Amino acid sequence: MPFSKIRAKLKSNELSPPFGSIIKIIGNTIISNGLKLSIGDIVKIISLDDKLNSFGMVTSLEEEHFFVTPFGFVEGYRTGDKVILNKKGMQIPVGESLLGRVVNPLMNPIDGKEEIIPDSFSQIIKPPLAAMKRGLIDEVFSTGVRSIDGLLTCGKGQKLGIFAGSGVGKSTLMGMIVKGSVAPIKIIALIGERGREVPEFIEKNLNGDLTNTVLIVATSDDSALMRKYGAFSAISVAEYFKNQGRDVLFMMDSVTRFAMAQREIGLALGEPPTSKGYPPSVFALLPQLMERAGKEEGKGSITAFFTVLIEGDDMNDPIADQTRSILDGHFVLSRELTDFGIYPPINILNSASRLMNDIVSNEHKNSAMKFRKLYSMLRENETLIRIGAYQKGTDIELDEAIDKKSKIESFLKQDENEVQEFNQSIQNLISLM
Repeated sequence: MPFSKIRAKLKSNELSPPFGSIIKIIGNTIISNGLKLSIGDIVKIISLDDKLNSFGMVTSLEEEHFFVTPFGFVEGYRTGDKVILNKKGMQIPVGESLLGRVVNPLMNPIDGKEEIIPDSFSQIIKPPLAAMKRGLIDEVFSTGVRSIDGLLTCGKGQKLGIFAGSGVGKSTLMGMIVKGSVAPIKIIALIGERGREVPEFIEKNLNGDLTNTVLIVATSDDSALMRKYGAFSAISVAEYFKNQGRDVLFMMDSVTRFAMAQREIGLALGEPPTSKGYPPSVFALLPQLMERAGKEEGKGSITAFFTVLIEGDDMNDPIADQTRSILDGHFVLSRELTDFGIYPPINILNSASRLMNDIVSNEHKNSAMKFRKLYSMLRENETLIRIGAYQKGTDIELDEAIDKKSKIESFLKQDENEVQEFNQSIQNLISLM
């Protein structure tokens, strides 16, 4: 190595930094003193025998002490161990070398391949896009899923939620959107999910194809801080590609696990629990994450899909309710539809895309409205029709709905490996109606 590079490297590292000491460890929180720090500062925790070192974040302050939540676990640390301020802050490497890779929230590869060579570094925590810098959403975002493109059309830069109970098909629908969308860059964040689901998602839902895709993973066995900042790391990677003028598909599974991670952190720091035990910081954190998606004037766009696990299929769950109020639309997956063999089981009557009317033609809009009306009439009169109590000719519109019942259900069904081009979906819808 040339002497000039050695000198530059030595200059960039503080060889004798000031340090604090651990005075107490309670649960997963490390209490230290000896440094004047700020909320959000990143510190390095080093054991006296140098066998352990990990990073943590300052999450609470007192006059003489500061509280650190580690990104790893506290096992092995003891009082007297060193705490050193990391002056670079919370940065992650970003660049083209991330494409096709599976990484953890700190961008360390977990796919067994070579190290990531960054083009630059990006801060994980940034303010959301300013309101007046946002571009108008006026272009359709094709997902390749017939029922979404036809009846719940999305726009480039839109933020949407996928709401479902456990085992209803969130991951399958995510895979269909990733395979069928036309986005040149795809960022997928798996937050707080089972480790088994990661290779399963790659092989089953993506068919093993990670082309132009970055998979950021923080599994359920990771610390609460890793699960929390896994979501922010993923959106930072999406912003890097958006700032290059590219259109990015961002998918996160799931918002509920992200909120649970912040609940762990907040309650450990003494925050008061509110609805379902969630502290106030959870509800403040959700818009900070979700508002970073969108379309920016003169740059690219981030079209975001956030999955929400609805406990007991309760749409009034506090996380579901707050998420729905922030997003520009929501898809509700119905357990009842799976019983009838309709996949993806999107309940179009309970779902909505708030921007659909702004980006589709009148003919498309009218056909979608008619489809909803006929489908609603079928659902309302389903029992009467099945027992033969309804007499044909009583209601002209219901007669039409009954005549088209099989075609309506066929339009809603789609095999998970089938991708339908956007214009074809619209033509099918218009001709059906």
